Amino acid sequence: MRITQLPRSILRLQYRAARIPLQLIEERVVARMNPKAPARLVYERSLGVLDATIGSALGDPRLKRRGAALAERSDELARAARLDATADQDLKQADAKLEATREDVVDDVQKGQAAKEQAVQEARSTAEERKHAATETAAKRIATAEQRAEEIAARRKDSVEAAKERDHERVRAAEQKATVSAQAKLKDAETKRSEADGKRQRADRVEMLADVEKEKRQAERANKS
Repeated sequence: MRITQLPRSILRLQYRAARIPLQLIEERVVARMNPKAPARLVYERSLGVLDATIGSALGDPRLKRRGAALAERSDELARAARLDATADQDLKQADAKLEATREDVVDDVQKGQAAKEQAVQEARSTAEERKHAATETAAKRIATAEQRAEEIAARRKDSVEAAKERDHERVRAAEQKATVSAQAKLKDAETKRSEADGKRQRADRVEMLADVEKEKRQAERANKS
């Protein structure tokens, strides 16, 4: 007699007996693992697929629904874990990029300050040299040289102030750009984390349904025994 000719009730009993070792592994080993552990998710999904397949073959809608629910719950938890990992990685990259941008801005400011100090020193040196040269000539030339030195110093000062303002503008623009980029990354990470939360909530609902089904099955077994 072929197995397809056996009554389905007998086949269901045989499958339940064959599944007892798997049930023991699930209750004593797998249940103690982290709900998001990859090994647990793989095991539960495989067991769910097996129950769904056997339930469909034997015409057992309860077994089929239980298996499908377990497999779906495992898939949802796995997707949620992947989204969490992606969100964490995006946050780390955004923080690292923001820190690097800030360091570049500080370096640019320091270089700009050094250039401005050098320009001031050169202006002072030029003024002193011209003043010294004018001192060796007539009083009129001294006055003229001093006036010219003062004008040059004033122009240099204006140039230094303008360069300082341009540096400040570049710093503000760079900081604003870095902040916008970081905020975009953070917003994207929050979106992914929100999606992960939704996945977990759906997985929890599926798990709750699976637990209810499991309790019904245990109660039926207890009544039969």
